[in-house]
Amino acid sequence: MLSLAIPESVLDLFSFGEKLRIGLISDLHLDIIHDGPERLQAFLEEMKLEKPDALIQMGDFAIPNPENLASIQAFNAAHTHAFHVLGNHDMDGGFSKKEVARIFGMEDLYYAVDLGSVLLLVLDGNDPDSPTKKGFYDSYIGPTQQAWLAAELEKSQKPCVIISHQPIAGIYTIDNASEIQAILSRFSSKILLAINGHAHVDQQVEVGGVNYVHINSASYYWVGEALEHESLSQEIHQKHPSLKYTCPYLKPLFAMLTIDPKAKKITIEGKKSEWIGPSPFELGYTILTEAEQEKYLQPKISDRKVRV
Repeated sequence: MLSLAIPESVLDLFSFGEKLRIGLISDLHLDIIHDGPERLQAFLEEMKLEKPDALIQMGDFAIPNPENLASIQAFNAAHTHAFHVLGNHDMDGGFSKKEVARIFGMEDLYYAVDLGSVLLLVLDGNDPDSPTKKGFYDSYIGPTQQAWLAAELEKSQKPCVIISHQPIAGIYTIDNASEIQAILSRFSSKILLAINGHAHVDQQVEVGGVNYVHINSASYYWVGEALEHESLSQEIHQKHPSLKYTCPYLKPLFAMLTIDPKAKKITIEGKKSEWIGPSPFELGYTILTEAEQEKYLQPKISDRKVRV
């Protein structure tokens, strides 16, 4: 189990409340992976047995078109505390952020949730008007949301967990990552973890006294058109044409986050799988270095423990 350090200053807040367990799943991509509903069902069935205090899907879950409504409803019905994070691909097909949030049943695009022992601060990394926009999708947290985030952290009397789809640190960060890191570092004495999806990697970094943990995709790693290949049957690829641009995981990945204030312990227990077909490295993938692929680009979510 990999260990993370938590700032000593958090301990003053991290001394009350009951144990809290949160089921995490990210980047299911129902519109790309061939067996998305089955992967979601595997997660929900295990969560039914584990009985966590909340569920969070961390973005790139499903375009909210009619064929995906049953899966969206299944997630919402699985727990009284089932929360969504907006991913960039959830707005594919011409849906606006507000339309996706309404269909998902989100109370807002970004929001705070008091779970007793901790405060969750759920961010929206899809703000427009980034002055340094690099790609097709928005990947930015703008001034209005920054002000809200700082105000929530300022007034919080509880330890906080920051939840986002796009990474704030590590691989494939938002456009203004350093700006958001500065806000979080200012309040590092109140932050237990910052958790994200999006990058489809298994990574943890510490920046400015804040631990940032990437939750790997439930489904695959995207390698792109240049490395097009077929890992599954021709019939499956005909029905799911974007699958040939991915390296799928054999089994779904998801994780359990446990926060235990009395024991002063935080753990992440993640699932492990294997590639279907060749790995990105075997295909000649070069956007990440060989060393980065060996360390971060694996079909797993590592078990992690925060030392307190």
